[in-house]
Amino acid sequence: MKQADFNGNDRREGMSRLGVVEIKAFVPAKDFELSKQFYQDMGFNLKSDGGGVAYLQVGNTSFLLQDFYNQELAENLMIHLLVEDANAWFQELTNKGLAEKYKIRITNPETQPWRMVDFIVADPSGVLWRIGNNI
Repeated sequence: MKQADFNGNDRREGMSRLGVVEIKAFVPAKDFELSKQFYQDMGFNLKSDGGGVAYLQVGNTSFLLQDFYNQELAENLMIHLLVEDANAWFQELTNKGLAEKYKIRITNPETQPWRMVDFIVADPSGVLWRIGNNI
C-alpha cells in the first residue's frame, strides 16, 4: 500500500533512510540517587550518568531516568516490561526485599485475560511497571 504525505507525494522513498534503532522513555525520579539505586537493585545496569539523566539497561531494553519529578506525571506513567518469565522476575525482586527496602508495592503475579502473566511494581517515585510474559 502506497503511503502519501499531505500533498499526495509518495513518502516511502524518503522514509527508507530513516531507520529506527530504539525508543526509550524518560522516567521521572523524585529522589534521583535513590531511584538510580532502586533500578540497579532491580537488575538494570547503569550504562551512563550525567547531566541529570541516567541511562539504564537490562538485556536489549533500556530507559532514561531523569532528575526531574512531577507528581502527576509520575503517578500516571505506566511502563510495560516484557520478560521471558514473569514469575522468575517476581521471585528475584521478592528475594531481594525491594518492597521492604524501598517502601514500594509489588503485587503477586496474575494470569490476565489478554494472555499474559504479569505483576506490578510501583517504583519509589510512583511510576507503575507491569512486568509480564506472554502465555
